[in-house]
Amino acid sequence: MKRIIASIMLLLSAIGFTQTTENPIEVKTRTAKKLAKKFLRKHGITGMSISVSQHGELIWSKGFGFSKRKPKTRVNPDSTIFRIASISKSITALALAKLLDDKRIDLDSSIYNFVPDYPKQQYDITIRQLGGNLAGIRHYKDNTEYALNKKMSITEGLDLFKNDPLLFEPGTQFNYSSLGYVLLSEVMQKATNLPFDKFVTDSIFKPLNMAHSMKDASDVIVPNCTHFYKNSLLKRHIQASPVCNEYKVAGGGFLSTSEDLIKFGNEIIFPKIVSKEALLEIITSQHLKTGERTGYGIGFSVETSKNGTPKYYHTGGGVGASTILIVYPKEEVVITVLTNTTGISMPDFGKELETVFVD
Repeated sequence: MKRIIASIMLLLSAIGFTQTTENPIEVKTRTAKKLAKKFLRKHGITGMSISVSQHGELIWSKGFGFSKRKPKTRVNPDSTIFRIASISKSITALALAKLLDDKRIDLDSSIYNFVPDYPKQQYDITIRQLGGNLAGIRHYKDNTEYALNKKMSITEGLDLFKNDPLLFEPGTQFNYSSLGYVLLSEVMQKATNLPFDKFVTDSIFKPLNMAHSMKDASDVIVPNCTHFYKNSLLKRHIQASPVCNEYKVAGGGFLSTSEDLIKFGNEIIFPKIVSKEALLEIITSQHLKTGERTGYGIGFSVETSKNGTPKYYHTGGGVGASTILIVYPKEEVVITVLTNTTGISMPDFGKELETVFVD
């Protein structure tokens, strides 16, 4: 009997040892996979790619669903290219930080130093206000304007709003504005004397080895690019209508993969191509003239994680795209989720993944 009891105790001890030594990352990814499948089903998402890094290393990267329904093509996180929508603003912000380092731009200088022909407003506008959504520039008027299928250059895109009055005195209110980023990209073009997307490619994508990242050009077929879908009240997985994103590339017109965006996110934690001083300018929350904090720097929302530590992120919503990028510098974690479906709310899912991956 003593031998039997001893054998049982030894077996139970071995089982307990196995459980306590299970790889923590495997436990996390198993939990995250269940959450992702539930999220995909609940919202009728056609295809989704999730990538997560910790301490600069990719720890989980997984595709769910389909990048194309006809012919059926699975999502591959290292090669399936998505619209990243307003995560484009974060990329624009890092390119702006590069211009700060190169002393080609002063954030507190007037935009009119670079675009003197832009219609004069009642108030001056600084570059910092433009990047921080504090300039009083309006957002899209309606869904038609948001989904405009007319190819325009950045300069031509200014015609959509340049003659409209400011919504308020710059610096007195926060108003999220993708059109403000059209004007910001025009300022950056003038500062560099280069097409905006070429400057971003040369200064951000190439140095960070983001080989699958580029401007969403409506007349170019991109290999491995997902199809774009929407859901209606009666039917799911309908292919979305075409859209031209060239003029608003800075605010919502880049393409990328979830793994490329992990490289981008890690530049925010471990800066190599920009200085820490320039980086601080874009990840520090701006304030209204009253002193009230806006919770937005330039191209990044600035909040705190469940641990009370810094959290920089941006969501994106475009035609055939709902996305989120989250950076946790203290924990050295980056999370990226890209989908090919319109109109999916991403913040809550981002918080679920934060609960899993941020210790």
